[in-house]
Amino acid sequence: MTLILGIGAGVGAAWADPLPAPLADADYLPVNRAAAEIGQLLFYDPILSGNRNISCATCHHPKFATSDGVSLSLGEGGQGLGPERSVNPANPPEQRIPRNAPALFNMGAREITVLFHDGRIEVDRTRKAGFRTPLEDEMVTGFAGILSGQTMFPVLSQDEMAGHYSENEVSRAVRQGLITGPGGAWDLIAARVAALPAYEAGFAAAYPETATRGIAFTDISNAVAEFMAFEWRSDTSAYDAHLRDETPLQGTAAEGMALFYGKAGCSTCHSGPLLTDHGFHAMGQPQLGPGKAARFENHARDEGRFRVTGDADALFAFRTPSLRNVTRTGPWGHAGAYSDLRAFLTAHLDPDSAITSYDRGQAVLPDLPGVSDWRILDDPAASAEIAVRATLPPVSLTTTEMEALLAFLTALEDPVALSGRLGIPDRVPSGLSIDR
Repeated sequence: MTLILGIGAGVGAAWADPLPAPLADADYLPVNRAAAEIGQLLFYDPILSGNRNISCATCHHPKFATSDGVSLSLGEGGQGLGPERSVNPANPPEQRIPRNAPALFNMGAREITVLFHDGRIEVDRTRKAGFRTPLEDEMVTGFAGILSGQTMFPVLSQDEMAGHYSENEVSRAVRQGLITGPGGAWDLIAARVAALPAYEAGFAAAYPETATRGIAFTDISNAVAEFMAFEWRSDTSAYDAHLRDETPLQGTAAEGMALFYGKAGCSTCHSGPLLTDHGFHAMGQPQLGPGKAARFENHARDEGRFRVTGDADALFAFRTPSLRNVTRTGPWGHAGAYSDLRAFLTAHLDPDSAITSYDRGQAVLPDLPGVSDWRILDDPAASAEIAVRATLPPVSLTTTEMEALLAFLTALEDPVALSGRLGIPDRVPSGLSIDR
């Protein structure tokens, strides 16, 4: 479909880019339903974490549209869910997770070839695993794709799921650099899962070869990936109905679509059916929290894509997120700086002044004593370095036009995907508590 919008469409009308073709089954990888059902249990089961106290769902929960409702998550050492999550006084976190927890919609789409805010996992057919990761040549084969491969990061992170260095066998293995192979962190996690008869039987049904060779961590990752791809496929919004010529958008939402594909310039980067170009752009976003640094570094900078490529042109550039269900996935921005979507859009359309106009009250940061969340914003030189990298020209919208744009973004909400297909299980094989 190559509809041209804008002529006589009302607010902001004049010209617009073509709309994408509607999503279809062929745009998604096939799903192994039996594996997805095992993946559902694993996604909600804290057994994958070093201290058995945090699951994938803790930071990617359907209650918060597959994110967690806060700017920067409290992972290991936290207790509770979403904005109500707090410090466990018996084992407090050392720091916040450096970046906002991304939403998980349409992760099974074929066009996705890069993941994470900085793209540190990326399809690369020249690598033995089929994609590039920070593990480089240590990466093993067996991961079905990048969606499966991305699960290896949280379980190895002491701040996310592994736990602090001396607390459990998984975190100790990570500390010693033992990731792959017998006795490595992945092997230890797989052994926990394999020891439970319900998982053993489920994997035998989904992946019959595991009945003879045993359950590997790659099988666990593949099953979790199947679940995410199945659970949160998102292509039944009002916008999708419009693309399929079923029920055209009307009124303010249609006017907002004309702005999105025209005057506001959103579709320059938020293009295609997933509303992302999968590229990396410096938008002058406020930086808060600990930044992205190695343990031996003492700074709060987050240099984005530059940390992956070393290309100076990629400084402070972050991946264009998909806008599917965007009205529900806040706080917004790579550091979750904005809890109000209108405020985020206002800053996003004027990146040159995003930092200087930023209201710190927009951040949703559960209390974490002893940390400094504003090191970069308190440093005028560091903030100016981020601001100067902003690459897009400012766009001015009237109040009426902003309302229309928000109405269009609301039309991207997909009730099926937001509800999920399998939902939260009643219980998990480990018997551990489930985040609800």
